[in-house]
Formats: sequence, structure tokens, C-alpha cells
Amino acid sequence: MISRRALEIATAALTGIFGVVVVVSSIDNGIGWSSAGVDAGTFPFLTGIIIVLGSLYNMGQGALGRGTLAMVRVAVTPSELRRLAGLFVPAAIFVAVIPIVGMYLASAGYVFAVLALPKQQSVFRAIAIAVATPLALYVVFERMFQVSLPRGALAAAFGF
Repeated sequence: MISRRALEIATAALTGIFGVVVVVSSIDNGIGWSSAGVDAGTFPFLTGIIIVLGSLYNMGQGALGRGTLAMVRVAVTPSELRRLAGLFVPAAIFVAVIPIVGMYLASAGYVFAVLALPKQQSVFRAIAIAVATPLALYVVFERMFQVSLPRGALAAAFGF
């Protein structure tokens, strides 16, 4: 079981790390004033500082146990965690296989996994939706917007 306190501290740490990454990358882009005006990294730098400060505040609130929901001992029960994993694990696999099989096959596999495996849809309907999804992505992005989505190493091996 995951306690609310642990969840709040972990979330604050992750957003704090994100804020630090934004600050460091904006320093690389340059912050301050130049002859052309404000440098490109100034606004992201300020945004990153706000994110870091907010994360530190949230981490302090989570560690001290203050707030209206501080008395909630369990934020996620084991059954809820399984449901979350049912969406997160296929999403993580989806992102991991995009460079290998490309966006179209990966999206078909992801849609099938989240529809058919938890028994939310019939297998036939899940297959139909999983086939329609990459076709819709292809029409919208490749034909209408003329933007290529990643095709992956598999497509490159077959010459696409």
C-alpha cells in the first residue's frame, strides 16, 4: 500500500527534478538581457524556479503531514494499484517499442493491450479499434498535416 505522505513526497521530488532540468537547460540557452532583448532561456528559467519552489513547498507539506487530506493513511489500495499498472505498463511498453516498430504498429499494440487484456472490450472489437487507430493516425498526420510519425527500425529494415 502506498501512503498519501509517500505519494506526495515522491510527486514533489519528481516535479522538483523536472524544475531543476528546466533551470539547467535554460541557463545553457542564456538568461538575462542581450542587445536583441530578453534571452531565449529567461522565461523557461523563471518557470523552472517557480516549479522548484512549488515542489519544495509541496514536499514540506507532505513531510509535515499538513493539509486537508493529511490524515488519509492509504492513497492507493492494491486493487487500485493493479488498475493503474494496467494502463501504465502498456503505456511504458508503447513508448519503449516506438523506436523499434514505429508509431503505427506500437499504437495498434497499445490500443489492443488496454482494450482486450483487461477484458473491457471483446477481442474482435479491440482488434477493429486497434487497426483503425494507426489508420486514423496515418490519414491525419501523413496525409492531412504532412508530418511523418516515427516508423522505427523495423520499417527501415523493410525499406519504408
